[in-house]
Amino acid sequence: MKYIAPSVLAADFGNLQSAVEMLNQSEADWIHVDVMDGVFVPNISFGMPVIKAIQQHAQKPLDVHLMITNPDQYLADFQKLGADRITVHYEACPHLHRTVQQIKELGCKAGVAINPHTSVKLLENIIADIDLVLIMSVNPGFGGQSFIEHTYQKLKDLQQLMQETATSVLVEVDGGVTDQNATQLSNAGVNAFVAGSFVFKSENPVATIAHLKQAVQV
Repeated sequence: MKYIAPSVLAADFGNLQSAVEMLNQSEADWIHVDVMDGVFVPNISFGMPVIKAIQQHAQKPLDVHLMITNPDQYLADFQKLGADRITVHYEACPHLHRTVQQIKELGCKAGVAINPHTSVKLLENIIADIDLVLIMSVNPGFGGQSFIEHTYQKLKDLQQLMQETATSVLVEVDGGVTDQNATQLSNAGVNAFVAGSFVFKSENPVATIAHLKQAVQV
């Protein structure tokens, strides 16, 4: 199964309800919500009230990506706001196993994200406990960046790690995803595709999502 997860970080915040309603009517599978604290990454995005507003209108699962320090403090809050899956960063969690267990105890799917400079091999001792690995294909913090080509090698390394550990997790890629690389990423084992600017800056976001969905069905 392949999932398209448009990131509302790239939406028009002045018309956020309309953006969410558009996603409801589209072929998008998840709504990707990037939470940034201005500490772990050099930008600030959504707070709890905004996510609550998104949740009130969303008819698709919320794929919440926490780019924040000390995520443990807020996990229950995001679960109450309707998060279907919560992804935390390897780099932000000194007690990652405990954080993952907390997410699961809340009834959410647990994901772990890694930045472009972080080796996939560092996930060896946690991969059996998680549902999703999110490979950042840009440096986190800002939308509209160019795709980092080394991501393909990391995807290959992740497939090897799953074979070696006899595990199977969903593989998500976030950053610079377009119709120019979606098929290649799908062939490399990606299951979930986060697209922000490519969707929301297009003339027809619904058609763009449909086009992207078709491109990944390989």
